Amino acid sequence: MPEFSLDLNEEQRDLRDWVHGFARDVVRPAAAEWDAREETPWPLLQEAAKIGLYGFEFLANCWADPTGISLPIANEELFWGDAGIGLSLFGTSLAVAAIYGSGTPEQLVEWVPLCFGTVDEPAVAAFCSTEPEAGSDVGSMRTKARYDEATDEWILSGQKAYATNGGIAAVHVVTATVDSSLGSRGQAAFVVPPGTPGLTSPGKLKKLGLRASHTADLFLDDVRVPGRCLLGGREALLERLDRARNGQKAAGQAAMRTFELSRPTVGAQAIGVARAAYEYALEYARGRVQFGRPIIENQAIAFALADMKMEIDAARLLVWRAAWMGRNNRVFDAGEGSMSKLKAGEVAVSVTEKAVQILGGAGFLREHPVERWYRDAKIYTIFEGTSEIQRLVISRAISGVQIR
Repeated sequence: MPEFSLDLNEEQRDLRDWVHGFARDVVRPAAAEWDAREETPWPLLQEAAKIGLYGFEFLANCWADPTGISLPIANEELFWGDAGIGLSLFGTSLAVAAIYGSGTPEQLVEWVPLCFGTVDEPAVAAFCSTEPEAGSDVGSMRTKARYDEATDEWILSGQKAYATNGGIAAVHVVTATVDSSLGSRGQAAFVVPPGTPGLTSPGKLKKLGLRASHTADLFLDDVRVPGRCLLGGREALLERLDRARNGQKAAGQAAMRTFELSRPTVGAQAIGVARAAYEYALEYARGRVQFGRPIIENQAIAFALADMKMEIDAARLLVWRAAWMGRNNRVFDAGEGSMSKLKAGEVAVSVTEKAVQILGGAGFLREHPVERWYRDAKIYTIFEGTSEIQRLVISRAISGVQIR
């Protein structure tokens, strides 16, 4: 019987150290500048592409780890450097995951390279699902897709909100309703190729945090895409719609499983932000002298730091467990994916707030990065499912009751 161990293997340690080095030497020194500029850091995407940190091969190698924790490890280290720049690098993976999860092998080969571009000219991709009236309530999606049999084209019409890389992406993956009578089971995902007419964006949204990451609303005005842009193909869609109309249960709750699989990775990002704030506050407390001694010698400060460290480690264990479960096809009987994201997001908010408090007035100044980490942390209780939605998923899973 294999011995139980939480030690990282050599490949995982090498991955951690490699990504951490990039975060330390390239990302963190540039973080304040790109946060202030509120622009996509294209030069940093190019640097990441040059060393192999930005591209499908990197994601595939992380996913190949049978323990499932390589992707969380990489995300934690990169977001330790900066969350805004980190999301600029990892935002493309959302669209790639949708193509990989729902598309055919031919679609994967055709569209994924366009998502990343080249080393000399890196590109980004966008996954566009949220709408002004359909965030947590995905069944209320209003973006429509109708098929034009004469031209073998799908026509997309509607509006998307808060799309990472929206409007600047080479490839947009857009979810839309094909049969509104079926709710969320009547939806499908479509690739909108580069330069497709009818897709417009009013520009980058101004945000509290993650300012280096581009977030935008999108408008789709009779956007026509070739039939091959329907992920999974029309035949598979028609079969799925027929099953739904006949009252057959969806196989394995595929949509919920997709969310559960992605949530540990998002949780790892939150842990990276929290860890950065904890380490900075710890170092500050060792050097800051008040009343003739370092403030870390005061029990109130020391206990706060102890709680910060404990909560970060607890959140990481939940993330690693959920990542391992997802990679090894374990059933999330208790909403373990949601647990990991919920805990990590709330830990990030709590830890960064404590870090600002430990620095006192200095923590409120842009001279110190804790104020930026505090701003960045808040999104992790909101996107990829709010904390309230995570609790709903967990409570339904453990109770078997359709709690509302």
